[in-house]
Amino acid sequence: MTYESPILIALGGNALILPGEKGYIEEQFIHTAACMTPIAELISHGLKVIITHGNGPIVGNILLRNECAKNYIPPMPLYICVADSQGGIGAMMAEGLYNELKRLGINKTVSTVITHILVDNNDPAFQNPTKPIGPYYSDSDAEFYMEQGWSMKKIPERGWRRLVPSPKPKKILELDAVKILIEKNIIPIASGGGGIPVVEGNGAMRGVDAVIDKDLSASLLARELSLKRFIILTDVDGVYLNWESADRKKLEGLTVKDAEKYLAEGHFPDGSMGPKIEAAIEFLKSGGHEVIISRPEDLIAAMDGKAGTRIRS
Repeated sequence: MTYESPILIALGGNALILPGEKGYIEEQFIHTAACMTPIAELISHGLKVIITHGNGPIVGNILLRNECAKNYIPPMPLYICVADSQGGIGAMMAEGLYNELKRLGINKTVSTVITHILVDNNDPAFQNPTKPIGPYYSDSDAEFYMEQGWSMKKIPERGWRRLVPSPKPKKILELDAVKILIEKNIIPIASGGGGIPVVEGNGAMRGVDAVIDKDLSASLLARELSLKRFIILTDVDGVYLNWESADRKKLEGLTVKDAEKYLAEGHFPDGSMGPKIEAAIEFLKSGGHEVIISRPEDLIAAMDGKAGTRIRS
C-alpha cells in the first residue's frame, strides 16, 4: 500500500449493533473487535490512523434506558448520553484495537479523547430533527412513542427509528490534544458519536441536546488536520443511486461534481448516505485527495481499489 499517512477512518455506529440484535455488550465487543481487525492490518503496513465512530444505536439505547428508569433515577440530558456513548464505545474500540495489534506483535498506545464540538445554537436543525438513533421499532411501538412526543421516521425494510436534532459541527475543541497524540505516535480515537455538542456564550460553553452527524464531524477533523484521505466505513458496500428502488446501481467511483449533482437530485437521503456524501464533498473541496466509502470487512480490498466507492476531487 502506498497511501500517505495519516488516514482518518470513520466507523459507523450501526456496525456495533446489527439489525435484529438486542445490543448485549458481548455482541458489541464481538463486532468492535471484528471492525478493528482490518484497521490493525493497515497499521501493520506502517500507516498512521486516526479513528472516529458513530453512536446511533447505542446512544438511542441509553436514551431508552433513561425513559425506562425515569421513575427511579433522574434521566440524563441527550448531550450527556452522547458523552456516555463516546466513552463506552471508545473504551471498547481501544481494547479491541490494542488486542488486535498485540496479536500482530505491534506495541502501540491507543487513546480515546473525550471530544466537545462547537455548534451554532441557532442552527435550524434544532427545529427539524433528522438524525436517526436507537433501535428499530415496529409500527405499533412507533405509534406509541410518537404519542409521547418523539419524532420518528420509517426506514425501508427495517422499521421505525427515533429522530433527534443534528446541527452542523463548527469547531473541534480538543483538536490540539489529537495533534499531540499523532505527533507522539499514539493512535487517537476522537470525536466519537459526532462529538459532544456544545454552544458558547458569556465566556463559557454548555451542552445542548443533539447528536452531530459523525461523518460531518469526521470531515471537519480531517480538514483541521490537513489530511489527504478519509475513509467512511458503513453498513453498505458502497454508494448507490436509486438505493430504495429495485434498479439501484452501485457507483465504483465518482468526482466531487458527480457527488454534488446526485446529492441535489435526492439520491442520498438525510440521516443515511446524504451526510456521508456531504462530508466527502466538504473534505475534497478543502484540499483532500480522496474519500473511500465501504463496509468494515471490505476495508483492505477498498484500499486496494477492489471494493467500496472512491470519490475524488
